[in-house]
Amino acid sequence: MKLHLSGFSEQNMFTGYGAGYVMVNQTRYERNLIILPDRIIENWEAATFEQLTAEHFELLLPLQPEMVLFGTGATLRFPHPSLTKTLIASKVGVEVMDTQAVCRTYNILTAEGRRVAAALLI
Repeated sequence: MKLHLSGFSEQNMFTGYGAGYVMVNQTRYERNLIILPDRIIENWEAATFEQLTAEHFELLLPLQPEMVLFGTGATLRFPHPSLTKTLIASKVGVEVMDTQAVCRTYNILTAEGRRVAAALLI
């Protein structure tokens, strides 16, 4: 599916997604990554849902998001609370959804001027 922007933006926005990929600013990504309005971190080292550790989420703290949208791929799966407890203790909101829902939600929140991070398992 393609997402259309209503105007030009200097921020990173999802412009499409599909099975096994997302597009940010018309660039296709087929690996796990982290997207922020002003930065893209390619190859987020979280290999699979089962291999997630607390450290994968803790590396988001220095990025200073007010909210993390965690995209779990095509299927919604909730990580164990111990994995995200450091973010929550630091008053960073954590929302879990399938990756396509993260793309849509991220665009809305970013357009509102929120400092949101999308951490995606592709």
